[in-house]
Amino acid sequence: MTKTKVSVLILAGLFFGILFMPVSQIIPVQGATHNDWHAKTFWYEPWGSSGVHKGIDIFGKKGTPVIASTAGIVIYSGTLPRGGKVAVILGPKWRVHYYAHLEQNQSRTGQLVVKGEVIGTLGDSGNAKGKPAHIHYSVVTLIPYPWRFTTETQGYKKIFYLNPAELFTHH
Repeated sequence: MTKTKVSVLILAGLFFGILFMPVSQIIPVQGATHNDWHAKTFWYEPWGSSGVHKGIDIFGKKGTPVIASTAGIVIYSGTLPRGGKVAVILGPKWRVHYYAHLEQNQSRTGQLVVKGEVIGTLGDSGNAKGKPAHIHYSVVTLIPYPWRFTTETQGYKKIFYLNPAELFTHH
């Protein structure tokens, strides 16, 4: 078999693996429990310049390890104006997991991660500067869920944004 055919098979395997891999997510801050975020902050408004809070903020001590909530591939590792130091992971079912406000980012673009692997530490980078250490954690599906559409502010975006707190399993 040629290198090209092997590469195509590997990419096809990754494509279908990510699409059909079972979903099992854990809280992405080491030692955190459901008491470390406010359950009603997902889709809370008004929320700064974004209007609606499309994730949850998980609080803890600065420097606490941030772990991959699920297995996947890091599709972006770097800095964004609002998010500060961020890691973005493509996981099962074509869901994108966004971890923002890291103090240290220990992931790299293209890296394969397993659930529970340390990808950074809790911080206050980006627009969280000076606020208590936390990560902003969002989950976005690339395959829209049209039945989730609502008429509330930015409700059309609900077809893509999932409530991370509803996706966590115990580990």
